Amino acid sequence: MNRLILSVAIPALMLAACSTAGAQNATCADCGTGALIVQTPPPHMPADLTPAGVRAADDHLALEEVNGAEAMTFVRTENERSLAALTGDPRYETFRRQAETILTATDRIPGPSFLGEGIGNFWQDAANPKGIWRRTTLDSYRSANTRWETMLDIDALSKAEGKDWVWKGADCLAPDETRCLVSLSDGGKDAVVVREFDTSTGLWVEDGFILPEGKHRLEWLDRDTLLVATDFGPNTLTESGYPYIVKSLKRGQTLAQATEVYRGDQGDGGYGVSPSVFRDKDGAVQAVIISRPLDTFRSETWELVDGRPVKLELPQRVSVYGVQGGSFILSPDEDWSRPGRDYKAGSLLAICIACVRATDGPGVISNQADTIFVPSDRQSISDVRVMHDRVVVGISDNVVGRLAVFQNRGEWGWPRTDIAVPDNVDVSLGDSSKSRGEIFVSTQGFLTSPTLSLASVNAAALTQLRSAPARFDASTHVVEQFEATSSDGTKIPYFVVRPRDLVMDGHAPTIIYGYGGFQVSKPPIYIPEMGKLWLENGGVYVNANIRGGGEFGPQWHQSVLKENRQLAFDDYAAVARDLQQRGITSPRRTGIYGRSNGGVLTSVAVTQHPELIHAAVIESPLIDMLRYHELPAGASWIGEYGDPRVPEEAAYIARYSAYQQLRPGADYPRVYITTNTRDDRVHPGHARKFAARLDDMGYDHLYYEETAGGHSNDADPVANARRWARHYVYLAQQLMD
Repeated sequence: MNRLILSVAIPALMLAACSTAGAQNATCADCGTGALIVQTPPPHMPADLTPAGVRAADDHLALEEVNGAEAMTFVRTENERSLAALTGDPRYETFRRQAETILTATDRIPGPSFLGEGIGNFWQDAANPKGIWRRTTLDSYRSANTRWETMLDIDALSKAEGKDWVWKGADCLAPDETRCLVSLSDGGKDAVVVREFDTSTGLWVEDGFILPEGKHRLEWLDRDTLLVATDFGPNTLTESGYPYIVKSLKRGQTLAQATEVYRGDQGDGGYGVSPSVFRDKDGAVQAVIISRPLDTFRSETWELVDGRPVKLELPQRVSVYGVQGGSFILSPDEDWSRPGRDYKAGSLLAICIACVRATDGPGVISNQADTIFVPSDRQSISDVRVMHDRVVVGISDNVVGRLAVFQNRGEWGWPRTDIAVPDNVDVSLGDSSKSRGEIFVSTQGFLTSPTLSLASVNAAALTQLRSAPARFDASTHVVEQFEATSSDGTKIPYFVVRPRDLVMDGHAPTIIYGYGGFQVSKPPIYIPEMGKLWLENGGVYVNANIRGGGEFGPQWHQSVLKENRQLAFDDYAAVARDLQQRGITSPRRTGIYGRSNGGVLTSVAVTQHPELIHAAVIESPLIDMLRYHELPAGASWIGEYGDPRVPEEAAYIARYSAYQQLRPGADYPRVYITTNTRDDRVHPGHARKFAARLDDMGYDHLYYEETAGGHSNDADPVANARRWARHYVYLAQQLMD
């Protein structure tokens, strides 16, 4: 619903176009053309939109205490009621068993990474739910009977140490990659402890680096030195809880003894200052840069030169992918002008490092061609790998994957060679090795299970390594791509996966997935548990490529930032309407699903357009957008949504913030809200408070909070199977029954 706020404080009346569907508690003064609906404000909208006023109007602040007594009583009560409704459904056990079979299948493709002369992999299955870190040779990996050597058993480690350890990856020092920094999370949080592991001995390093729990940003500088950004004590974190100081940590030193090499400011935004070390194919350091985030998307870029930081004259919105031949390989997310040259946002460039040092200035001249690739209006760069003398680029072309290799010919340009990939699939780039000139490439589609290949960048060719077996019967469905017209006339693409013989009479149970934020694209990927639990039961799945994502480059994202956020919500509603107008589904059979930023989207869809939907899975969500900056790590996203502490920004956020926009007497569907106690990225208070307010107003709803796993929900495939079973039981109840 498009609304006009009359003042910074919430007005007595809210105005909306009479033709807008789903207006609640409204009295139409004149329902002719151009008429207005006079609408009273929601009962829980604060009269004072200052942070103090918002806090004073919030009757569920106690639910923001993650482990508070009142909060945990609420969680236990809600969980008991919801589990009875979901796990008591006769479909639940079948769904759980099917999902677990898929998620723990031993014939899955083991995700490979280059590790020294061999291949590394982290693996989870029913016997190893917490997982094992293992390795093999490339020849063995190619074979039908791969022989794996276990390096770390996380199940055994958890048992021995009495911890709920969750694997969060390993960073190994090139070129031999025998010394690795292993990150472990207690319960799945983003915060991790770090320990040094020696792959040559299979043991923790006796005098190794050990970092206590924190949201660290760290890089190997050499075998005995790390660059670390972390919590160094009082007043060393931003308001979002991220670091703004980088120090050099020598082997044997404590964090308190580390030497500071860069300092941002405590008022910095984003996700914290972050060092990056770029190396050549032999492991030699080519450049060390530090990104200092000013907000969610803007940052300063500094280079460490002889141990001292030098500011680089790069755009504030930029992605630096690597270094090659003395040049940064980068993509600006904004139009960029340099002396004599203009660059388009979203293009891929090679810019000589000396040319952008503030100390050297623009007088430095490079003969290397600086433009590698410029996407068209319906294209974007989805991924980049910088090799020794080539750059491999994944390209999204109308949300379908392409793959190209660009060779560095110096002043003669960057000739392009396309690598053949299947049509109408997603193409994603995996780990790469500069020394080998190889990169792992995965292709997949909604109805096409993943295939893993190895690309030789010199030959510009793919060699298939493995293909995952089908996890559901795809022969019953087809994939189509349509466009919906949003409120401002913009064409919004979306994919439909539907039964091949579907009669277009609006009866098909349909899930619309959406995200629409942070320049994150949502390509056509294989979702095996969805296929088995939903498509095989006659369901329709829709992937809405609404604005806010990166499908068509930076502008697709930036067009709905802050005060323009309503356009992303309008895009989502437009897709729902278009589906229903085509006869694919109807409001009674339409459900929506979104998580994290997608929780903003789905909660707004519930409050603005209940007439379009009959189900909503709102997972790990942001919902209270007038207090999101107060809940860790919310302030890091101010560049996306705006700052509720600024009056004019609070006003436009208030127009859609679902927690405050809930109204009595509305025709809301029975929603399912779910989150995780250990989620230290999106605070569980958002989900708890929304469920509590729905309950206050007498709306039927389900709320379930998992107590372990964190934001990503990947800590345990067995637990994850239960999660998906709950989702699809609810959706079947709402849309199929």
